[in-house]
Amino acid sequence: MRKSGPIALSCGEPAGIGPEIAVKAWENLRETCPFFWIGDPRHLPPGTRVREIASPAEAAAVCADGFPVLPLSFGGSARKGTADPANAAGVIQSIETAVRLVQADEASAVCTAPIHKKALIDGAGFAYPGHTEFLAALAGRKRVVMMLASQQLRVVPATIHIALADVPKALTPETLRETIKITAAGLREQFGLAAPRIAVAGLNPHAGEGGAMGHEELDWINALIAQMQGEGLDVTGPHPADTLFHAAARARYDAAVCMYHDQALIPIKTLDFDRGVNVTLGLPFIRTSPDHGTAFDIAGTGQANPTSLIEALKLAQTMAASP
Repeated sequence: MRKSGPIALSCGEPAGIGPEIAVKAWENLRETCPFFWIGDPRHLPPGTRVREIASPAEAAAVCADGFPVLPLSFGGSARKGTADPANAAGVIQSIETAVRLVQADEASAVCTAPIHKKALIDGAGFAYPGHTEFLAALAGRKRVVMMLASQQLRVVPATIHIALADVPKALTPETLRETIKITAAGLREQFGLAAPRIAVAGLNPHAGEGGAMGHEELDWINALIAQMQGEGLDVTGPHPADTLFHAAARARYDAAVCMYHDQALIPIKTLDFDRGVNVTLGLPFIRTSPDHGTAFDIAGTGQANPTSLIEALKLAQTMAASP
């Protein structure tokens, strides 16, 4: 991938912890990981040493001395813990600006702070379920996938925010095939792995145990994996999910494709709760995000932990430097 330039950090919801953890991340990374924040300087914590910039090219020069801000003017204030729909258009513009700059090669990657979807709907008629779908639309991509990554584990859920009862219907051969292909391409192009190893979890307990605990593995999952192996992909499975995430098993693959949300997210959040990073694969640019929400309950109290955002910025930098 190998991209140059600072990382573009969109502001996220101004009433949440985004502005606070952005400044904390800068305090931690200003000497090693240049990035700039896109938002309204009025929404930053009082006393922040702001350095307004006119273009991303100025960020590296000022990052060591002050918090680089590409300023936008928002319609509302930022009363911590209470989203103001008047800020919705500005939040959306922050994301759009980050994407425009990375597509113009003025930034190396996009990192996004958490948004509050209801505020965006109420204030700007936001038509997307979340960040990921909006970014896909901005990039002109029909399908992208979500990866959660840490130093210990990478997981990709083939289905995401749907009821467990709906998973068998949503999980089709086409969906699983596309998820595996996008994951393999992302590991090659954005993580620099020439021959990525992908393990696929079974849908049912014990991967169906020969049909005793479910038939999807026998009906089509086994055949799909065998077919993709024949196409040259290093993909294995379906593996029983209960034995896929211990240390010895994790050493045998670079990413695990899981069948539903909790099957993927429980192991990574158990292993590395604070350092998990959300990565969107399938975009024509790098996008990372902290793996948490707006945390209105602690916004403005100084309690917010910036670790996930720090890891998201560091991972974006590492991905941009990958060959």
